[in-house]
Amino acid sequence: MKKIKLMSHLIAGYPDKETALIVARSLVAGGADILEIQLPFSDPSADGPAIQTACTKVLENGYKTSQGLEFISEVHKEFPSVTIYLMSYGSLIYTPGVENFCKKAHEAGVSGMIIPDFPFDFDEGLTECCRKYEMINIPVAAPSMSRERLSKMAHSGFPFIYAALRTGITGTQTKIDESTKDFLKRVSEGGSKVYGGFGISSGEQSKALADSVEAIVAGSVFVRIITEYQNDKTLLAKKIEEKARELCGM
Repeated sequence: MKKIKLMSHLIAGYPDKETALIVARSLVAGGADILEIQLPFSDPSADGPAIQTACTKVLENGYKTSQGLEFISEVHKEFPSVTIYLMSYGSLIYTPGVENFCKKAHEAGVSGMIIPDFPFDFDEGLTECCRKYEMINIPVAAPSMSRERLSKMAHSGFPFIYAALRTGITGTQTKIDESTKDFLKRVSEGGSKVYGGFGISSGEQSKALADSVEAIVAGSVFVRIITEYQNDKTLLAKKIEEKARELCGM
């Protein structure tokens, strides 16, 4: 059976640097093709309870953006052939200056940026700065977008678009049906490759989605595993790798 391409989400510094590195290694061992590494943020608009709680715990430890970039750099040096996308929110990018941030992200080994609260057509120069520093900006499409706006995004020339498979927050169960596949067709109609995520937690879901996307995206499922097994690093590594393999159809 053909392997399903997986973009796996993890939070820099959760629950601590050592454990986060174990998670990154286990995801790669389990077949993850892309690591979507989130910089913790205090008021995330798209994240469900599992990721919000994890971000809060990291920030309570005084975690800084610079530490997140250092973590990304460390992961990139260990796995130079694994694509790393940085996910966060606009204020973390805008406050230090978009170009300044993009330069630092590029130097850390980031290949692309996913900033869900930056509109694709009013992104404070993010797409341009990503291009300058050999990265890509990956906008987020949602089913709640009007057909006209979704069509505009789809025909804007983005190499990749992240398709949130339903309206709302990450982490709750997503049903893959004909309306999901119709939405994905509309996202890809301009030629962009599509990453599909939000609430993907089982091999059954990823198989149902695989033919419609470039890669499936899973995040909250891994955060829940980390939260449950963080005190047993050996078992944690095993559970993360097993779940990644399941989602990859391996």
